[in-house]
Amino acid sequence: MYALFVSASREGSKLRNSIWSALLALAVLFALVWLKQRLTADFEPPAPLPTAEAETAPDSAPLRLRVLDHGELLSLALEDYVLGVTAAEMPADFEPEALRAQAAAARTYAIYCARSGRHADADVCTNPGCCQAWVSDEALRERWGDAYPQRHDKLAEAAAASEGQILCYGGQAVFAAFHSSSAGFTEDCGAIWSELPYLKSVFSPEGPDSVPNYVTRVEQSPLDFRDTLLSLRPEADFSGPVETWLGPSETDASGRTAFCVIGGARFTGTELRALFSLRSTAFTLTFEDGVFVFTVTGFGHGVGMSQYGAEVMARQGKDFRQILAHYYPGTELQTLTYVTKQ
Repeated sequence: MYALFVSASREGSKLRNSIWSALLALAVLFALVWLKQRLTADFEPPAPLPTAEAETAPDSAPLRLRVLDHGELLSLALEDYVLGVTAAEMPADFEPEALRAQAAAARTYAIYCARSGRHADADVCTNPGCCQAWVSDEALRERWGDAYPQRHDKLAEAAAASEGQILCYGGQAVFAAFHSSSAGFTEDCGAIWSELPYLKSVFSPEGPDSVPNYVTRVEQSPLDFRDTLLSLRPEADFSGPVETWLGPSETDASGRTAFCVIGGARFTGTELRALFSLRSTAFTLTFEDGVFVFTVTGFGHGVGMSQYGAEVMARQGKDFRQILAHYYPGTELQTLTYVTKQ
């Protein structure tokens, strides 16, 4: 009798364990189904990427970009994004043809960034140090006030002039770099980044009469000058008289500083620009009246389209296609078609 009782107890325990195992498995199954539903509900498939084929994209498949804006991921129609970049990167009172050139360059730059995969979960960001600046419609309404309708329509027309078009070289979207103003010539891309056949140094027509603060001056006391340089080159020797610190320097083909020898150490123009917050590498360095003086021309890295140069060309009667062809030689505008991102 005791043996039967023990046997029945064991069988009951096995049955209870089986029931609990089944309930646990069912609970896990429901949890997995719930989690999958949550993930698919929150997940937005990546926007399709365009190909640079000369065909008109169907209206039923508008391109959207995933834009990372200060940590927030936005989904924006491409042309709305282009308008926001044009407003952020170029003054709205510029000539229409200059604004059209900027819009086409901005669209191209965005597609280039999207294809480069520089952001894991976004096509482009709004940090101009990484991609390019962008401003929302709400911010523009606040910024422009009563002038909003007129300026918005002007920028919308500028974007519409090249709607769906990007600059291509060899059938691919180009690195459509741009900057504020040059010092007579743009910079060769190879002087800063990698050589690109469509980003060579070209003449740029802006000057002191057309660019605010075209020439700027940065002064440094000998002590600050020395300590700043030593932070990058501890091996530099400043033991001699201050007047002997400056050695030979060299400019590149565009007139920008390639390098300077200071305290016996070699500093590139790009390094000096970063160290002393200079507006460009188109500078001269002298020692005058007890201080070191950087005399700087233009603003920006100098590669690609000069925005003030585009403005001067527009005032001279050039249209946006001519402006783009000048600053990105060898490229052509092609109309986007859309394909699913792999």
